[in-house]
Amino acid sequence: MVRNKYIPDVKAILVKRHDNGGDYWASADGRLGIGDPFSTLTSLLILHELGVARTHEAVRGALRLILDAWRDDGRYRLAPSGTLYPCSTAATARVLCRFGYARDRRLQRTFAHLLETQHNDGGWRCAKFPYGRGPETEFSNPGVTILALDAFRFTEHLNNNRDLDKAVESLLAHWTVRRPLGPCHFGIGTLFMQVEYPFLRYNLFYYVYTLSFYNYAKQDKRFLAALSVLESKLDSWRRVIVERPHRKLAHLLLCQKGRPSELATHRYDEIKKNVAR
Repeated sequence: MVRNKYIPDVKAILVKRHDNGGDYWASADGRLGIGDPFSTLTSLLILHELGVARTHEAVRGALRLILDAWRDDGRYRLAPSGTLYPCSTAATARVLCRFGYARDRRLQRTFAHLLETQHNDGGWRCAKFPYGRGPETEFSNPGVTILALDAFRFTEHLNNNRDLDKAVESLLAHWTVRRPLGPCHFGIGTLFMQVEYPFLRYNLFYYVYTLSFYNYAKQDKRFLAALSVLESKLDSWRRVIVERPHRKLAHLLLCQKGRPSELATHRYDEIKKNVAR
């Protein structure tokens, strides 16, 4: 349920639904991942954070577009043409899971596909090379891996599948390595350490939040170090201060720069509950 104070934020997202040329934040030719942060996928993610239900007309229509993009092998075609990458499948799965589709037969095939396509270091890797090829590109993409783990936390695989432990380990290892890894060069540096919300990019807050669901990570010194850094950024009332919102979202109440975010703090409270279990 959307609280009254966040109704202007919801309206700010809904008013963008035709800006990409189609309806439900899609482009005229049916692209569901363009125009961030007002793409179909990202708009749904933000609306979920604001408490908008899947029964809302715009949410229902956007979810229908996404489900229509499902393929028999479990992947999603989010554009009329082009290569189907793991990042698109993982990003789509996490959105659908947040709206209650984790047990849907289509999502079950998607999860099977993701488990079938793990990279040899446990994570997931898109075989595109925008920065050229080097030794770092032989690793999985941390940014894609965190999307997949975010989706898997809604399933029976959570803390019951050692293959996911390998994925968790790949992210924990990145905390130590820090350098850009994977073909898309996801690194841990100054920007990563700035608290972002909502969870749109590979970032300290999203990293700690997602890993907190996995028993393999909870007592690991690398996870605890990341949690300690996050907690050092809380204010004296233990509230999350948003340091780096997406610039096109910075006017929204849920993620005003330099101010405490009630909704982000709810996510931090989830972290603490997860760690205590």
